[in-house]
Amino acid sequence: MREGLEDTAEAVRFDRVTKRYGEHTVLDGLDLAVGRGERVTLIGPSGSGKTTILRLLMTLERVTEGAIHVAGEPYSHMPAGQGGGGRAGKLVPASERYLASRRRGIGMVFQHFNLFPHMSVLENVVEAPVHVLRESRDAAEVRARELLGMVGLADKVDARPTRLSGGQQQRVAIARALAMRPEILLLDEVTSALDPELVAEVLDVLRDVARATDITLLCVTHEMGFARDVSDRILMFDQGRIVESGRADELLDDPGHDRTRAFLRAVR
Repeated sequence: MREGLEDTAEAVRFDRVTKRYGEHTVLDGLDLAVGRGERVTLIGPSGSGKTTILRLLMTLERVTEGAIHVAGEPYSHMPAGQGGGGRAGKLVPASERYLASRRRGIGMVFQHFNLFPHMSVLENVVEAPVHVLRESRDAAEVRARELLGMVGLADKVDARPTRLSGGQQQRVAIARALAMRPEILLLDEVTSALDPELVAEVLDVLRDVARATDITLLCVTHEMGFARDVSDRILMFDQGRIVESGRADELLDDPGHDRTRAFLRAVR
């Protein structure tokens, strides 16, 4: 954990969050706090609830029970009065309008790049800042060129995504997420759709992002070397619960739980 991190405000708090799909419980009473500027990696087998955490923060899913707070403010819920009535001080499930206003500070890089194929690389990065953040196109383009330079694609600004390798497309997706100036960046198995020889270039870019910014990172990955390099803390998930939590080097080198040891043997 970096110096001073324990004194920073919380970026995210999950308070007894449960997520169910019918009879199936994906997250089971999750309590989790992530400090502002902290880098936390979630590991564990498929179906253990890791990606669901990211999807809840992106408001792609709604909590079944419990609540999420971001920067100390309600996120999954809102004060009843903001919904048009209700008892003062009571929290109710957040409306779409409320969620839209709160999630602008959260960016996500998905497994698949989801770039607009009819737009150039530069246009892909500029589009959201102009239309969502209402930045001027000139300012958005300056920022986009800086970010594309940071991810090693300054010479590809006019290219279409279909002319790029998978690794290059994922680097564009990283620049696009950063262009929205998020306080929290979510990474969901960002190398899983790449050919093995392209994985290193994307992970190197993310290491640079981690070194060069104070952004809060919440990352799901099976790349243990990357997790070791960027994480202040690693959480091991199984069946919707945290079974072990610790500093990256401690958990990876000397896990205390049988389930963690079995998982690490399987992915190394």
